[in-house]
Amino acid sequence: MDVFGQALTDQFIHNEAEILWLHNSYDEPEEMPVDIFFRTREEMPSMELMALELCKGKILDIGAGAGSHALLLQEHKKDVTAMDISADAVQIMQQRGVRNAVVGDINLHSSEKYDTLLMLMNGIGLTGSLEGFKSFLNHANSMLNRDGQLIFDSSDIAYLYEGTELPTSPYYGQVSYQYEYKGQKSEWFDWLYLDQNTLIATAKSCGWTCEIIFEDEQDQYLARLFPPKSQLY
Repeated sequence: MDVFGQALTDQFIHNEAEILWLHNSYDEPEEMPVDIFFRTREEMPSMELMALELCKGKILDIGAGAGSHALLLQEHKKDVTAMDISADAVQIMQQRGVRNAVVGDINLHSSEKYDTLLMLMNGIGLTGSLEGFKSFLNHANSMLNRDGQLIFDSSDIAYLYEGTELPTSPYYGQVSYQYEYKGQKSEWFDWLYLDQNTLIATAKSCGWTCEIIFEDEQDQYLARLFPPKSQLY
């Protein structure tokens, strides 16, 4: 069962979903608001709107969820493809009017090249670990056209360890999650949060250039990365 997709489907059809629980490796389970995936422009934070304005050329919206970002890009006549690993999510995107919505795993996707890879709502988390992030950067490099860009937001979760020493092995930003909806649980999956210093250092070690475009008082930030041009052609 696609637990996350079922919650999205209920929200889409009934405009209401039951509680989507997010179990984690660091604390008690949390409630994840499902309606957040159906936000309008007026409901989106300025950081996400800024990211959409930076998008150019042929765009791949990775982990697009219910397609809210893709729909806004379409409104501005952008050439966007929305991808999600959940078939239910892709069906919802299509029904909401996303013209190019595909089921896919970004780590296995290599058939086309893009000018912008977009991963919002901490979409970079799907890389799972620092090593996974490095592998993804190598893969993303092969997917980008010359002068292409990778745009994503993330956050520093050091606050979870306030009063204690930050873990270093594994990196403290590596956590695990499990969805639970209507008594059904997903498999556990790894997720990554990157603090800015680690992001910049890791990107540099892979030959990428990193810009921090925006940051707020909650240690959330928006980053734009450029691949090593020498490897593009």
